[in-house]
Amino acid sequence: MKNLHLTLAISAMSAVLAFTACQERGKAGGEEPIALEELPRQTDYKVTITTSMGAFTLELLPEAAPKTVENFLERVRSDFYPRTIFHRVRPNFMIQGGGHLPNLARKPFRGNITNEADLAKEKGLTNTRGTISMAYTPGDPFGAAVQFFINVRDNPNLDFKAKTLTEYGHCPFGRVIDGMDVVDRISRVSTRRVREHEAVPAEPVLIVKTEEIFTDSASK
Repeated sequence: MKNLHLTLAISAMSAVLAFTACQERGKAGGEEPIALEELPRQTDYKVTITTSMGAFTLELLPEAAPKTVENFLERVRSDFYPRTIFHRVRPNFMIQGGGHLPNLARKPFRGNITNEADLAKEKGLTNTRGTISMAYTPGDPFGAAVQFFINVRDNPNLDFKAKTLTEYGHCPFGRVIDGMDVVDRISRVSTRRVREHEAVPAEPVLIVKTEEIFTDSASK
């Protein structure tokens, strides 16, 4: 009988400890958004994009948008972006590229990706100056694949607001950590309209090379 009482007491204590642990996990697990700076870094992913107007380096943030980062890295590793252009640029807004050739023909690609704009916002990553985000045709938030843009100002109107076709927003997945002056310079080039394309640089701004940068905490 004493053994039975002892067993019951131990079981009760274990249940209390388990319940307390679950409560603590619930508090830390995302009932409220976690600031991006507080997230544990999984590893370091950096990519340098060399353009005909200079180079800039991106830090990618898989803890905020894992599938989006994976998609972008697959394109980088397969050498998809070289010889594409920044086909739409606007000063004090953004520069967009990665999907068109110099003659403005679309470069063929396969597969779209899940829009993680809601997750990114929950994790503290929004469309602020210097962030890189996925582009898609208006009204088709699940049509993002290869085109991206870099914000040259804070653009909260592009953030996730609701799970609707018009308010899903654009998913940021990294930020410029070096060479923002190059991005700014690209955003200020003279532009023209070419058929259905507006704000096309008068002189093509070409992506010459993309390179993944490996550090001690990241490997192939």
